[in-house]
Amino acid sequence: MWRLKIAEGGKDPYIFSTNNFVGRQIWDLTPKLVPQKRGLRLTRLVKISTRTEKNFKQTIPPVKVEDGEEITYEKATAALRRAVHFFSALQASDGHWPAENAGVLFFLPPLVMCLYITGHLNTVFHAEHRKEILRYIYYHQNEDGGWGLHIEGHSIMFCTALSYICMRILGEGPDGGQDNACARARKWILDHGGVTHIPSWGKTWLSILGVFEWIGTNPMPPEFWILPSFLPCIQPKCGAYCRLVYLPMSYLYGKRFVGPITPLILQLREELYTQPYNQVNWKKARHLCAKEDIYYPHPLIQDLLWDSLYIFTEPLLTRWPFNKLVREKALQVTMKHIHYEDENSRYITIGCVEKVLCMLACWVEDPNGDYFKKHIARIPDFIWVAEDGIKMQVRFGSQMWDTVFAIQALLASNLTDLKLDLHLREGTTTSRNLSLILNSESISSPQSSNLPFLRKKNYPVKDNPSGDFKSMYRHISKGSWTLSDRDHGWQVSDCTAEALKCCMLLSMKPPEIVGEKMEPERFYHSVNVILSLQSKNGGLAAWEPAGAQEWLELLNPTEFFADIVVEHEYLECTASAIQALVLFQKLYPGHGRKRLKLP
Repeated sequence: MWRLKIAEGGKDPYIFSTNNFVGRQIWDLTPKLVPQKRGLRLTRLVKISTRTEKNFKQTIPPVKVEDGEEITYEKATAALRRAVHFFSALQASDGHWPAENAGVLFFLPPLVMCLYITGHLNTVFHAEHRKEILRYIYYHQNEDGGWGLHIEGHSIMFCTALSYICMRILGEGPDGGQDNACARARKWILDHGGVTHIPSWGKTWLSILGVFEWIGTNPMPPEFWILPSFLPCIQPKCGAYCRLVYLPMSYLYGKRFVGPITPLILQLREELYTQPYNQVNWKKARHLCAKEDIYYPHPLIQDLLWDSLYIFTEPLLTRWPFNKLVREKALQVTMKHIHYEDENSRYITIGCVEKVLCMLACWVEDPNGDYFKKHIARIPDFIWVAEDGIKMQVRFGSQMWDTVFAIQALLASNLTDLKLDLHLREGTTTSRNLSLILNSESISSPQSSNLPFLRKKNYPVKDNPSGDFKSMYRHISKGSWTLSDRDHGWQVSDCTAEALKCCMLLSMKPPEIVGEKMEPERFYHSVNVILSLQSKNGGLAAWEPAGAQEWLELLNPTEFFADIVVEHEYLECTASAIQALVLFQKLYPGHGRKRLKLP
């Protein structure tokens, strides 16, 4: 039976937390319990860890409205009360509502590939894990044999090739899999030109695995991280997500790392190409991409840039003395940045794509080192089990994001002052919500023992990134909220704005309902973060301040994404910020912008 564990760190010595793992949600397989029935829905899986443990009983009768009957205020209120009662019972013990944040199909295969390369596949994913991973792959295979970018997308080379390789690594034969999944996938790949037509990210992963050649990829020189600051394409001007994907990619490229060439790898070389592997024109393959994968075609100027680096720069940097004077230094600086990001995110990293790449880079640097072991310890944070199998979450969850809207909905119901049956063993719903939003620890309260309330001097994100964070291309984060939990450490503008708004709304409620209120100084830090992310045009970016030149998007190397190279302002981030700032101004009219620039 798969069981969802909440706010547990376990006994692994290589895992650590800034807030006692509040918000953490990991699935654990308990062999002694009865296996789950096939087709069991996600909500039922979550109920096992929430409703059942709380001995929940729905005591409010259902409301029936006949056809043509007028819906009265009393009936609407009764239905709302019943819904609030049920919804509160789905809440986890630390205050958040467990849910998956997945659906993209190129997340999980690289993790399987990484664990295969490092020799940790069977220790991280046991037989039941592997079975459920295969279930997820089978479940989302399209009728034509391929897989889309996401579970509802048309088939593309990138996800089809990765899914095929994943199935083969997990033990399926060339013609194996449910409903001939492997044979159908291979046919789709070969019918569309073979994996020479996989986009750039796929070329990178296949080169790492040993199923492609690095000379068939466009250069990703690690020297990018030691360029002088006066250049227009320097590191701080890259968007956070783009920067942190290509950081470990450039390290692996600079090392020209290739995993062990096993019999399976040799078989894949035979299965995935329309011609013998040793006859592939790798130079030509650099610019090939299946039309199904192209969302952002490379402009001519970008192809000229790659060709220049390929023909002139790389041959120079890979030969003595430049391989010692320049390349080696660049690799050291790159790894320094990787370790910095890992430590400041508790080895969660900014997202799942970066997670796997950084983990592999740490293994390449030192297979037996603590850095890699700390990465392994955080893999369960990204895994989600549901009715369609095991998948990898986008950023190991959206706990904070889901919780702030859940609280706002509960507050909007205007039923938070009604006792109902919400005082379960952990305390009231609104007070337990404060645990995740404020990332506090459980302390005793007059209402109930072990009520998780806010503790003094315990901020959402307590501090800015460590050390000289500006030199590491990081922005302030003190007082911000993340998408998931505080250990993640990455400030997000709309998450901060919605959580701030939520806390201000709670501060307007009586203490006997919501518990100890948040100190105003913490609001000031949160507002400071929001304002720091505002651009001159009034809009707000998501992760870091926008400000780089838009023309840098011409250098976007990913064929299936657009607008990723630099930060951009977003309507939803700006709207959330406006609502939070308006409420803040109403509650604290005497605090101007200058007074909010806190350290």
